[in-house]
Parts: sequence; structure tokens; C-alpha cells
Amino acid sequence: MTGYDAQFLGTDPALHVPLPAADRELRRLDHPHFSILLDPVRRLAAATVCAVDGDRLRSLPRTGSWRLDPQAPPEEQAGNELYRHNPLDRGHLVRRLDPMWGPEAREAGEATFVYPNAAPQVDEFNQSKELWNGLEDHVLAYAGARRHRLVVQTGCVFLASDPVYRGVAIPRQFWKVVAWTSPDGGTRPDGGTPGVPPALRSAAFVLDQTPQLTDAELSTATGRALAVGHVPPLGPYRAFQVPVADVETLTGLDLGRLAGADVRGPAPRRPLEPRTASRRPPSAWTLLTTPAEIALVPVG
Repeated sequence: MTGYDAQFLGTDPALHVPLPAADRELRRLDHPHFSILLDPVRRLAAATVCAVDGDRLRSLPRTGSWRLDPQAPPEEQAGNELYRHNPLDRGHLVRRLDPMWGPEAREAGEATFVYPNAAPQVDEFNQSKELWNGLEDHVLAYAGARRHRLVVQTGCVFLASDPVYRGVAIPRQFWKVVAWTSPDGGTRPDGGTPGVPPALRSAAFVLDQTPQLTDAELSTATGRALAVGHVPPLGPYRAFQVPVADVETLTGLDLGRLAGADVRGPAPRRPLEPRTASRRPPSAWTLLTTPAEIALVPVG
């Protein structure tokens, strides 16, 4: 299979890739079990979507190296010139492990090293980044009795205020929406009732690497760093569980039925201000410090 399979979860209707606004061009790049929606203007991925078969995952040695994706012109991709000789990490959007299942496992893992699947992130790890990197594992453990299948969508939040470094505007936020199906409306972690169709469920998250500075301090620090060719201020990381509807607002993407399947219940679409330390997160955003704080059981 090449590219994300919209029939993977077996839902009716199928779960398709995110859709951009009508006036926005995104280039779709297909790889085994996942697809990337590359924003050719920002030169980074607006979205990725990956099918994860938890029962068939293969733990193989890491192979492959970062390279341009031959499906897109080089000038549309932020390549090694963005990451060379600085503290930026090439953060995987689709994790290497997630598409590594079935006979295409090795090829799929190597395909995650194309530059459109990379996001520029601060290289320091903290608890929030470790939690972010393990979200799929946590949801897979919860979904173990539900065919162990997930669809994971991940991408960059593009804001007009993102600082431009080496010709690339550096995102300070990233988003992830995980979807799965569950029996009995998802109100219990195992089992199901014969004849009752599985319900689509989703949970959404934001990783924020906005520095904890006032607006004035951040503006000054960013200007000074860029003036001498340094990476703009980033970090520390904070991870939030957020309404799926807020991800649609932040990204301008249509996530289809996922907003209505949110385990935390439906949320109104509302304008969201860019995050800085001088603005508190929206009241519906839950700061996560441990996996136990992640909500996966539907409200009500």
C-alpha cells in the first residue's frame, strides 16, 4: 500500500486526509502507510496522516538518512540547510515506528526520513516533549481491545508571526489528532456489544515551544538572535490536550468528522490568539504533565 488508506479504520464514511481551504495549495506526498501534505510556501508539512496497525508493528533497526522527497521540487522543501550547524532538531512528524508494519515496514520507516516529514524543533528534551513523543503509544495501549488500530494526523501550526530563519518561518506550535474506533460508543475500555457498530473517537493535542517571555521580551530576543544569524528563541516545550475544533481553527484545515468525534465532547469554533507567555492558554486547553492526565473516555 502506498499512501494513507482512508478505509483503514473501517468507518463509514471513510476517514480522509485533512482538507485545506479552497484557496490554499498543498502538495500530497504518498509513502507506505502515510501521506504528507506539504505547504510549498512554508516548505514544511501542514499535515501528515498515518495508519498505525498496533498488532503488526515491527521493531526494526534504524536505517535510512534524511533526504529530500523526490515527489516535490527541492525549492519547496526545507532541507539540511535549515538544520546545519545549529541546535535545531529534525523532529519527526510521522514517527519512524508508526508506519512500520506489514511487509512494507522497513521501507515505511526509511520513508519517514524525507525532509517534508521533519519539523524544526528545539533540541532540548523535557517531560512535555517525551510525553508528546509517546502519545501514540498511550492511545494504542488504551485501544488494545479495539483492533489496535489508529489514524494519527500531525502537522505544524503556521502563524504570520513565526520568525523567519534561513528563509524558513519556524513554527512554535505543532498539532496532533489521534483517531480510533471503539465499541459501545467508547464508554468502556474493552469488549463491545454484538451488532453495535463501533464509534469513531478522536483526541487532539498541541505541543508549544513558545518561550516563556512577555511579548516585548520575545520580540527583542527574537530580533537580536536573527540579526546575528542565530536560531530564534524556542522552548521549553509544553503539551496540551485541546478540542479538535481548536486544531481546525489554528491550522485552517478541515478535519472532517474528527471534531464531532472528540472524546471531550463538541466544542464551538472560535478565534484563538497566538500563544505567548503573556497570554494564558484557552480555558479548554489542559496542560499535560503525565499520561494519566490524557482524556480518552468520552464525556457524558
